[in-house]
Amino acid sequence: MKLLISGTTKVLMGLILVGLLLFLPAGTFNFAGAWTFIALLFIPVLILGAVLFLKAPDLLQKRLNTKEKENTQKGVVAASALIFLLGFILAGLDFRFGWTAVPKTVTFIASLMFLGSYALYAEVMRENAYLSRTVEVQKGQKVIDTGLYGIVRHPMYAATVIMFLSIPLILGSFIAFAVFLLYPAVIAVRIINEEQVLEKELCGYTEYKKKVKYRLIPFIW
Repeated sequence: MKLLISGTTKVLMGLILVGLLLFLPAGTFNFAGAWTFIALLFIPVLILGAVLFLKAPDLLQKRLNTKEKENTQKGVVAASALIFLLGFILAGLDFRFGWTAVPKTVTFIASLMFLGSYALYAEVMRENAYLSRTVEVQKGQKVIDTGLYGIVRHPMYAATVIMFLSIPLILGSFIAFAVFLLYPAVIAVRIINEEQVLEKELCGYTEYKKKVKYRLIPFIW
């Protein structure tokens, strides 16, 4: 029951926050892109949360824990929050004042990419039962090197990059997209610091790095 209340509360708080950040700057609820984004974001969250609650409550508990211990990661979380705040507010203002216009075809493709990133995210969680929201090595944790982890070392972050770069296009704002382009750089900092922790604390991770060479994007980085 405690887990159910915690998860439900976080979803409701997230829904309220996103709504305020989008609809207040837009000055209206008649913001189709915002409603589309909210549906694409929260309906899969509810479905995935329900599945985890029933099938893997321990993993759901890990995903709800967002308190970082590493100072570098605390900075990454703060920078990410700033990107989201600024990006959402600018998207709302862009809708109100009509600064930019994203073609409907681009918005549709971005919506498909967003859903596709959710599918990747779900697959990563299926493969990795140690998938915490924070950078840490858990008791009994082992290196996962199969499936998506056999292609890149951080498939979850790859999914989030696709997801978050799709958001401003769904909202119909190229200005917000320019802000969200900072997100991959922030994730790169997180990955580099996380790998330093894993090399020190997770047995076999150094060998895994030799086996799977790319961190985020195959043949690039």
